[in-house]
Amino acid sequence: MDYRDLKLSEKSGLPTWDSLMPVVLEYLSDKDEVLKKKIDFDVANLLNLPDKLRSKASDKYPDDILIEGRVGWAVSDLFIGGALERPARGVYRIADLGKRLLDLDASEITVEKVHSLPAYKAHKKELAEREKRAANGEIEKNYSKERNSIIDELSEKTTSYNNEIATNLLRILQESNPGFFEHLVVRLLIKMGYKGPNGSSQITQRTNDGGIDGIINQDPLGTSTVYIQAKRYKDDNVVQRPAIDGFFGALSRVHADRGVFITTSHFSSSAISTAKNFSIVLIDGIQLTNLMLQYQVGVQVKKHLDLFEIDEDFFED
Repeated sequence: MDYRDLKLSEKSGLPTWDSLMPVVLEYLSDKDEVLKKKIDFDVANLLNLPDKLRSKASDKYPDDILIEGRVGWAVSDLFIGGALERPARGVYRIADLGKRLLDLDASEITVEKVHSLPAYKAHKKELAEREKRAANGEIEKNYSKERNSIIDELSEKTTSYNNEIATNLLRILQESNPGFFEHLVVRLLIKMGYKGPNGSSQITQRTNDGGIDGIINQDPLGTSTVYIQAKRYKDDNVVQRPAIDGFFGALSRVHADRGVFITTSHFSSSAISTAKNFSIVLIDGIQLTNLMLQYQVGVQVKKHLDLFEIDEDFFED
């Protein structure tokens, strides 16, 4: 085929998109299902364009080859008019109507002809109705409402699922041995960034820990140190004030000014008020499992879902 036999654009010298409609139909006439990108590429090659025209790209988008884009426009109009079918996303084939159009002379397969087809008219009518509703704000309101509903539903289900994981995780922690639990809480604090890039950590000897279960040095010289006490308790074993007093005494003996008390149960109100006075950070079972999920300690991501929205700035000139 010689591209010069087609209607050409005076500006670019390329065939106009509407003159490519019969070429697209002819190309698909003896094929089954073809990917859209392959149609664009193959039909462009059928035109025997000079290299300069074949590779001519958009000034605004250098990666977009103009002739392949024009083939795409022809495909789009033929599909809207019912001359092509789309059995799957990005895949097209010729429809019975398209085969009947091929019985016409190529010069008769024009924009006016395709736009007069019933399916194309129905499409234009639907667009007009949508524009009318959009002018009244109905479409945007409905779309926004539906979108927010989906996001809310996914968020609720995700929260419910993760809460169940956290509950099971807490049960596992409560049933673990004390040594394992001490190592775990130190690992969690390291994952949270308390160790620092050049710091160190250790678990104290259980027989002579002096009320301190773990130590994290936040710098190589140990000038900034976090002391940890970890209590693996059942839910009904509430941490009371004497336990906080004991931990504060242990901190005082090593001249420490900061400590973290972690438990798998929870703290009494007197324990909480005492810890505030002593500048001791308390982490109960719920906070502990939430932090483990947040920093992915003892858990792994089962499924990652991406929710997209249109980047309006991308389409701005």
